[in-house]
Amino acid sequence: MADASSNQPRLRLRVTAAAESAIRGGHPWVFDASIREQNRAGQAGEFAVIFDRRDKFLALGLYDPLSPIRVRVLHQGKPANADEAWWRTRLQATLARRSGLFDAQTTGYRCISGESDGWPGLVVDRYDTTFVLKLYSAVWLPRVPEIVRWLSDALPALVGRDSVEPSNERREASADQVGERGSTESNPIRLVLRLSRNIQTLAETEFRLRDGQVLVGDAPPGPIVFRETGIRFEAEVIRGQKTGFFLDQRENRRRVETLAAGRDVLNAFSFSGGFSLYAARGGARSTTDLDISPHALDSARRNFALNAADPHIAACRHDCAQADTFNWLAASATADFDLAVLDPPSLAKREAERAGAVQAYRRLALLGIPRLRRGGILVAASCSAHVTSEEFFAAVLDALHTSRRRFVELARTLHAPDHPATFAEAHYLKCVFVRLEP
Repeated sequence: MADASSNQPRLRLRVTAAAESAIRGGHPWVFDASIREQNRAGQAGEFAVIFDRRDKFLALGLYDPLSPIRVRVLHQGKPANADEAWWRTRLQATLARRSGLFDAQTTGYRCISGESDGWPGLVVDRYDTTFVLKLYSAVWLPRVPEIVRWLSDALPALVGRDSVEPSNERREASADQVGERGSTESNPIRLVLRLSRNIQTLAETEFRLRDGQVLVGDAPPGPIVFRETGIRFEAEVIRGQKTGFFLDQRENRRRVETLAAGRDVLNAFSFSGGFSLYAARGGARSTTDLDISPHALDSARRNFALNAADPHIAACRHDCAQADTFNWLAASATADFDLAVLDPPSLAKREAERAGAVQAYRRLALLGIPRLRRGGILVAASCSAHVTSEEFFAAVLDALHTSRRRFVELARTLHAPDHPATFAEAHYLKCVFVRLEP
């Protein structure tokens, strides 16, 4: 594959001693302040070759002149020729790491997880026969046509017989799609592009790419229905949060299902009701979805309707409450639940917010604990990368000690197997399960 600036000499960099050590240790980012020598200005998405202090090859990465993360490292060690075969082999190895993780009852999962899979700033999620390509860095924008080609060849093999949902009705695709339009006969997948906000303007002005654009196949008529452990969910792949659904909490939802029998369950920051549906299938007496967004609660109601054929889900009373979770919990101390899930969105989007987020997690737990009856279970989660697992677990346990209620810790969980975390900044998800003693 030709580089973004093939008519110029190869972009060569040298970095600080600390950055050299970090690269050798597998860290995928080189920051602008770490670059001590550069032979010329670089363009977004072109290859950058990093040499060590002995002028030997150290790493190959993608260059981004507009980001503090100046280079996204693809490969380190011995020199590599990043040609078409190299990229395709890399993609097949990434997809093979998911082999055996899921059966036909789970058609929603992460196929490529950014840096931790060797694709820095790039994510691919599957929702039945629809795949979502999410780009978080401008380094991939010049390479979208190539990415579409590689994915179009590799992803249909994942669909096969485990696609259990009926095909969605098709709409005529937009005229400016990238790559050829797929069909159920020639290419049984749909590929949707999602873009991080910080690169949307550049993508549209320089590359004619936009957030929500359908790259392969036809535009979906509405949300995509997929299965997770047999439960049917909607994914809003065109305009929804992230890639359309929060796939990373699947394993924690499964654990909640095993704990929910006979319980009244509160699902705070409920989004589209994922934890509630698992609790209902696990035999919960009732579930209450609590979210400030009416759109999210409507989605939860639709997801319950999708699963009405399941006798346990049909038998479970499902309530919705639209409110700010902190205010709603603070308004009452009545112990009217047997299991409470506290899974807020990220409370620290930058390092400067870390200390405040730790206190917010503690306060949230303090507000949630009084709502639990004796023998109740608290499930507290964090998706804030700037808050370490040690800080989060300590905040929740401090709230429990402050409440003076005796408890036993059941489990601590981190990332699901399809969401690997191979470097410090990737460790964002953590969850703790605690049972209050009778």
